Amino acid sequence: MSPLLIIAMFVPLIGTTLGSATVLFLKKEISVRGQKVLLGFASGVMIAASIWSLLQPAIEHYPSGDYKSYLIPALGFAVGMGFLLILDMIVPHIHAGKHEEGIKTAKFSRVSKMMMAVTLHNIPEGLAAGVLIASAIAGNISDQAALIFAIGIAIQNFPEGAIISVPLKEEGLSRGKAFLYGFYSGVVEPIFAVLAIVLTLFVMTILPFTLAFAAGCMIYVVVEELIPDANTGKHSNLATIGLTVGFVVMMILDIALG
Repeated sequence: MSPLLIIAMFVPLIGTTLGSATVLFLKKEISVRGQKVLLGFASGVMIAASIWSLLQPAIEHYPSGDYKSYLIPALGFAVGMGFLLILDMIVPHIHAGKHEEGIKTAKFSRVSKMMMAVTLHNIPEGLAAGVLIASAIAGNISDQAALIFAIGIAIQNFPEGAIISVPLKEEGLSRGKAFLYGFYSGVVEPIFAVLAIVLTLFVMTILPFTLAFAAGCMIYVVVEELIPDANTGKHSNLATIGLTVGFVVMMILDIALG
């Protein structure tokens, strides 16, 4: 694995870490307007990345007109959505200001469940980065393209890191602990990236499926959590603006540079 790909594996975690570090400097919680913009931006980045970095390569892997060009990506996308749906139903977690989701249990504190909510969001991003890195190792895309994708994910991880760490401070944690919890939520990204790399390289023929699978996981997070949170209450138009900016930024990164 080239140095660029090693960097790509950890870049998303760096984005989460930097975002979580904002809790060390912010004197108060992020405003509602700010949260709307950041959630919209993250949604736009993830949608664009799912289309151009994951679904399009999965479709173009097969010759034009081959039934596999739509059957395999469609199947992978649906399975990815189902995978995150199952995790969402099983893993106990809670989003700030919301009721508990997943299996009801008293074994985890409210703070732990809030952290696990963001951890669930980071799993698809780790999988997606891993699949793209595996594709680069196999020579299907350039190392630079995999790195550009990872940078795009890191950009949208920055606001997500801030959005989890600041509420944790409001729950009573010290600034240092809130930062560490935010950092820990992102550790799953390189872990799942490694799992995706190993699986994809071990069975390279499933690359189109794993690309679409990662896209399904990412779109699930956007539809289930990010967009609903961004459009609840007032100032939803700011979320739309944020989504537009995020989508355009990732599209340019992916097409022009990737």
